[in-house]
Amino acid sequence: MLIVGLTGSMGMGKSAAASAFRALGVPVSDADAVVHDLYAGAASPLIEAAFPGTTQDGVVDRRRLAADLMGDAAGFKRLEAIIHPLVRAVQRDFLHSQARRGARLAVLEIPLLFETGGDKRVDRIVVVSASADKQRTRLLERPGMTAEKLEGLLARQMPDEEKRARADFVVDTNGTLADTDAAVARIVAALESVQGDALCRHWS
Repeated sequence: MLIVGLTGSMGMGKSAAASAFRALGVPVSDADAVVHDLYAGAASPLIEAAFPGTTQDGVVDRRRLAADLMGDAAGFKRLEAIIHPLVRAVQRDFLHSQARRGARLAVLEIPLLFETGGDKRVDRIVVVSASADKQRTRLLERPGMTAEKLEGLLARQMPDEEKRARADFVVDTNGTLADTDAAVARIVAALESVQGDALCRHWS
C-alpha cells in the first residue's frame, strides 16, 4: 500500500484536497480530527496533568489551553510530547486497517507533516498551496481569528515555498473546487502503479 502525506500551511485548502481524495474512494486520516477525539478522550488526563485547569468534564478546553500556552514558551513542546505519540498510534491503526482491506493508496492529512518529521514516514508528499493573499483572506474569515493571532500561528509553520520545494506533487488551490478536484484526480492517476514501502519501514 502506498502512503501519501497531505500537507500545507493553514488556509491553503487541505480539507478541500482531502475531500477530493475521499470522493475518489481513497481513505484519508485527518490528524486534526484525531487530535479533536484525543482531546475528549485519552489525551485529556495527560494534558490536565501537564497544564492544570485546561480541561473541563474530561474534555480539553482549547481556549484555556491556548491561553496557558501563550505564557509558556516551552509549552508547545510539552504538548507535542503528549499528543504526537497518541496521534501516530491512531494513524498506525488506520494504515494497517486499510492495508488489511486491500487499499492500494491511503492518505495521512497532517498539517505539520514536515515540522514533525512525518515526511519520513510516508511514500509520497502532496502539498496544497495558494497565494499569500488568498491564504490570509481565508484565515481572517475564520471565527476568532485576528491579524496578531494569525502571525503567531504562521510563525510556527514552515514557509510555503519550502514545503512546495519538498513536495512530490503540489495542488494549487487558488482556483475553484473543481480545479482542486481535477488536480487530485491527476495525482491519483499518476500514483496508480507506484509501490510504497513506508508501511513496512515505519508503521510495523
